[in-house]
Amino acid sequence: MMLKEKILVLDFGSQYTQLIARRIRECKVYSEIMPYNVPLKNIKEFEPKGIVLSGGPSSVYDKGAPLLDPEVFELGVPVLGICYGMQLMAHMLGGKVAKARMREYGRAGLAIDAENSLFKGIKKSLTVWMSHGDRIEKSPKGFEMLAHTENSPIAAIGDRKRGFYALQFHPEVAHTEKGREIIKNFVYKVSKARPLWTMKSFVETSKEEIRRRVGNRRVVCGISGGVDSSVAAVLVHEAIGNNLTCIFVDNGLLRAGEAKKVEDTLKKSFKMRIRCVDASERFLRKLKGVTDPEKKRKVIGNEFIRVFEDEAGKLKDVAFLAQGTLYPDVIESVSFKGPSATIKSHHNVGCLLKRMRLKLVEPLRELFKDEVRLLGRELGMPDEIINRQPFPGPGLAIRIIGEVTGERLEILRKADSIVLEEVKRAGLYNELWQAFAVLLPVKSVGVMGDERTYENVVALRAVNSVDGMTADWARLPYDLLGKISNRIINEVRGVNRVVFDISSKPPSTIEWE
Repeated sequence: MMLKEKILVLDFGSQYTQLIARRIRECKVYSEIMPYNVPLKNIKEFEPKGIVLSGGPSSVYDKGAPLLDPEVFELGVPVLGICYGMQLMAHMLGGKVAKARMREYGRAGLAIDAENSLFKGIKKSLTVWMSHGDRIEKSPKGFEMLAHTENSPIAAIGDRKRGFYALQFHPEVAHTEKGREIIKNFVYKVSKARPLWTMKSFVETSKEEIRRRVGNRRVVCGISGGVDSSVAAVLVHEAIGNNLTCIFVDNGLLRAGEAKKVEDTLKKSFKMRIRCVDASERFLRKLKGVTDPEKKRKVIGNEFIRVFEDEAGKLKDVAFLAQGTLYPDVIESVSFKGPSATIKSHHNVGCLLKRMRLKLVEPLRELFKDEVRLLGRELGMPDEIINRQPFPGPGLAIRIIGEVTGERLEILRKADSIVLEEVKRAGLYNELWQAFAVLLPVKSVGVMGDERTYENVVALRAVNSVDGMTADWARLPYDLLGKISNRIINEVRGVNRVVFDISSKPPSTIEWE
């Protein structure tokens, strides 16, 4: 993305790093995340107008604590340190960091003590979000104390001359009052970045980039029925027209009526070339006897590749594969934070690219999920596509705990339809990140028509989130829960009990598998 107005976020392992980048982009300034130990030449090539040092779990005095290349402070670029980033800045520039007498987690009262660009236009006392065990005991030379809390005498510092600022609290989280305004001040007033990052500019720049890279060669794109692949396909089609062919693989694991809805929308509204493949029986055969969640995902991902490859092989002169990779996927794949346990697998197209000798086109790789929806709206896509709640690649298979069969799919599909119908009727669909049904691997005793039953249990899952990285269970009205439960038990043969999932992420994941 050829933009001059950019802010760089250096990641030290904070769970909130992506939020920092998102908040900066909300200021209509492009932001990118790089690992803290990225080579200095990469930072120079990026040409940031400002740099943010994220928080992190370490102490600057830990053995092997992540440190910054000291030359970053010699680039003549404004720097904002947050939490660990503040402590690191103080430590490396000659200040003193020490263990706090009391660790500070959660909300705290912040008093602003000095007028400065970072707190311009912001009231003198705020509620902020703290998460630290160390604190600044002595500011580096050239810095003044800007704000304090009861437990942190130095909660914000600044060197106006160099444009260096540091905060002990997290302005990027929703719990910090006026946090977005503080970040906006750093972006506009300190870094002097201009708000040029808009979806309109992204569309034009992306189309130019796609045309430059692809030329007159042909592109194939896999459509899953989700928002990301649909928006990616429309954007590529806007750039190269009928040189794009989409392949929609119906794996039989989609929600009721979803395959036809997506196909009709893209064909009729955007005049796109789409090949639809009904591979539902093929996927069911492969899933027979499979109960392990990770194995399910791999079976579905591998079979998707095979079906897609079979169909794509019928096309002539294809040179590129387009897919809807998002920025969080890019961040995870780079593994900034080192090795981590596998939480869930995703489609791996590496083997496909190699066998078919295709190059990859990922037009959404710089976007977060909410930005993809904005992009879809900019492209004129209907709300029923771009506002669709996130749906996992393996589909309903990972919402069936245990073996996936045709009968169990039918039960879940009907139950899930009822959940969505009632949530929409209550006017809550667009307010929730996700709402869906899960078919559990247990049966329970019930009574229907004076007869004993021993049938399936369905769990309801509804969560609120911004990007799926964290989520809280949604407090659905009791009347709505009662209506959903009553309809499922009465209308879905084979279910006699409905339960409601009230766990948040973390520690739970949004999906059950």
